[in-house]
Amino acid sequence: MPKVLRIINRLNLGGPTYNAAYLSKYLEPEYETLLVAGMKDDSEASSAYIVESLGLKPRYIKAMYRAIHPWKDYQAFKELVAIIKEFKPDIVHTHAAKSGTVGRLAAFYCGVPIVLHTFHGHVFHSYFHPLKTKVFLAIERYLAKKSTKIIAISALQKKELSEDFKIADPKQFEIVPLGFDLDRFQDNQQVNRIEFREKYGLQENDVAIGMIGRLVPVKNHKLFLEAFAKLKAEVKENVKAVIIGDGELREELEALAKELGLRISSTSCQDADVLFTSWITAIETALPGLEIVALSSFNEGTPVSLIEAQASNIAIVSTRVGGIEDIVLENKTAVLAENNNLDDFSSKLKLLVEDKNLRQDMQKLGYSFVKSTFSFQTLCSNMRTLYDRLYREELNKSKK
Repeated sequence: MPKVLRIINRLNLGGPTYNAAYLSKYLEPEYETLLVAGMKDDSEASSAYIVESLGLKPRYIKAMYRAIHPWKDYQAFKELVAIIKEFKPDIVHTHAAKSGTVGRLAAFYCGVPIVLHTFHGHVFHSYFHPLKTKVFLAIERYLAKKSTKIIAISALQKKELSEDFKIADPKQFEIVPLGFDLDRFQDNQQVNRIEFREKYGLQENDVAIGMIGRLVPVKNHKLFLEAFAKLKAEVKENVKAVIIGDGELREELEALAKELGLRISSTSCQDADVLFTSWITAIETALPGLEIVALSSFNEGTPVSLIEAQASNIAIVSTRVGGIEDIVLENKTAVLAENNNLDDFSSKLKLLVEDKNLRQDMQKLGYSFVKSTFSFQTLCSNMRTLYDRLYREELNKSKK
């Protein structure tokens, strides 16, 4: 049985964890997989429960963190080299930037025959200073030259990585969309809606607009709060903002909301305009309590929150960035606004708040669309096909 060493940056909430977990679990018995993970930041919610619920027991690299730290990164490299020599994988498959750098270097050093990397997003704009970005681009181009294949999670992402940022030739890319267990978002929707809205003091006529994700600069919560304040002043409907997540900007965003004249709370919407709930790990219990899910990011790969929103039959307002156009049906399950455009984003929110019929039409299409494209069964089938082809090619090479 061929062996796969799967390496992921860290087990924090998001698409990469689900992707790595399902591939580690459901490519058996054809492929034996060892899942290896780095360490999450303290401000991030853990997703270890996802892999543990599947009966997986990942090995942790205690020196591997998201931030760059030369000494720790070198220690992580040495530990990965030791794991590779012990496990003897036929394939090393890395997920996201840090593991993609350290993991691939270790795989190259050990002579692993097949080395793959999945870009779940990228940091080539809206993250760092231009000089730092140039360094990251140079590193990724070097690593790509030595990789067997580069995996993009959408056609738009492939175009961006190959044509805009010149990471590798388009022929070196494979497109494998993410996959999730989406059926759970259809279970107990009415019960979950009632319980969520009762817990957080949402009244029947409240239009709840949720935003889900880390409270970090690239997510541009500032745009969302400013658009929500503008919206609140313009509509007769009773609108509430529900911010689900946490991170380094929590205090700054709370202060901004107050500056905008918005009342905030961490417990109830009853006397507040903006609710900061922190993380809700069982997000399928929260989504039915919302009318709209918003995303205001400067840059995205394939945001899981929008796939999950559609699986829960929730209408979406998002900025038009990254791979988002590949994961929603524009004007059918989502309306899209231009990046960091306050008036456009606010007007799109207003459209869905005021037009209940449009909102309900969008809600009807969400689940059927994402189920056909983003199920974990499809993900595993696509990846198995790719592994099979690359493994056969490698066997044929070795026979010559």
